[in-house]
Amino acid sequence: MNDLELRLGPIAHGGHTVARHEGRVVFVRHGLPGELVRVRLTDTEPERRFWRGDVVEVLEGSPERREHVWAPADSLAAYAAGSVPVGGAEFGHINLAEQRRLKAAVVREQLSRLAHVTLDVEVEAVPFEATSDGAAHDDDGLHWRTRCSFAVDDEGRLAMHAHRSDAVVPIRDMPLAVQAIERLGLWDLDLSGVERVEVAAPASGETPLVVFTLAADLGSARLSALAEAVGDAASVSVVSARGGAPLTLHGRSAVSEQVGEYRYTVTGEGFWQIHRRAPEALMAAVLDAVGPELDEGAAAADLYAGAGLFTAPLAARVGTSGSVLSVEGSPGTSRDARRTFKRQRQVDVVQGRVERVLRQRAGQRLDAVVLDPPRAGAGREVVRQLVEAAPRAVAYVACDPASFARDLGWLLEAGWSLEWVRGLDLYPQTHHVETVALLKPGS
Repeated sequence: MNDLELRLGPIAHGGHTVARHEGRVVFVRHGLPGELVRVRLTDTEPERRFWRGDVVEVLEGSPERREHVWAPADSLAAYAAGSVPVGGAEFGHINLAEQRRLKAAVVREQLSRLAHVTLDVEVEAVPFEATSDGAAHDDDGLHWRTRCSFAVDDEGRLAMHAHRSDAVVPIRDMPLAVQAIERLGLWDLDLSGVERVEVAAPASGETPLVVFTLAADLGSARLSALAEAVGDAASVSVVSARGGAPLTLHGRSAVSEQVGEYRYTVTGEGFWQIHRRAPEALMAAVLDAVGPELDEGAAAADLYAGAGLFTAPLAARVGTSGSVLSVEGSPGTSRDARRTFKRQRQVDVVQGRVERVLRQRAGQRLDAVVLDPPRAGAGREVVRQLVEAAPRAVAYVACDPASFARDLGWLLEAGWSLEWVRGLDLYPQTHHVETVALLKPGS
């Protein structure tokens, strides 16, 4: 049994709709609630409580369905051609406004189920370009990614992975990427000997950076050929098959990002928000949350700080008489932050696990905290340490509504209050959604 005819139910966390077959839950990608579809099962292990599948034919479509924005990610077209859809645009068949309604429904459901909070959260559009009136005008949801990660197939062609699979599919375009990345034409290169390709194109328009991770050691002639193939359109670095720091072949080893008055250095291995407007949108939301608690001489912490996106405005608010603890686990990204803030004495950049650093700094005064954990969330130990530190406000920036709701539930159990939550659509055409919340300790 490979295909089933199913009526799709509500949206679920992770980009699926929920269907049922003979009492078993089936999580289905590439559909819409209410549709009648034919589903190709992709995961049917007998011991599992649920199965997974992809829509391969629409029998009764939703009015919110549209032509997919990117052919390689179109499940209907891919299966019809005997292939599989790539990941990264699993909502590309849905009208943008409906994408945001579905994401908001997921956030509300996770808050209700895991944190026992009933809240009417909406997901806001984040425009591709800044607007003079400050409003979030809709666009087509394309050309927003300033960072892309690609695979390479066995024939040396640029490719992307299928969802939850080692299978790779060659691509000839990437319409979610900013045009500076598309113009590089990486799909035209012979990438034999390369395992992965990372590209960073700053929103400022600065020259992009391409990092090739090698599948095997290549000779100097082959490395030179790779750099020449990219040309002057981008800086080029390589990471050895044995790992280690990138080696610069051409241009610079890092890019500069500008957010308002703040400038950051980000290397190829460093983390930066991928939507071209995400840094300023998130910075504004975070300052709305914790800004009122920060003045000259205050003490703040930026936890899971990355390259220091939020560290910079926090440091500006507390001034030279205040302090900002900026903690990041990734050595490379922490080095980026240290380079950016090396002349700001009030900023203490620490590389290490957040729970370990907070344990070492137990008793240190904190007036406000920005918490921006990875998809797994902060976790119980960090939440416990925050409760003990009792800052006046915490801005929680979350890329996963389930882990956020779980952490929120623990904070609420400890007597904290949720002041507000905002949803931001920083990942159009995908199921991902960013939330920013303001939390305060009990009185």
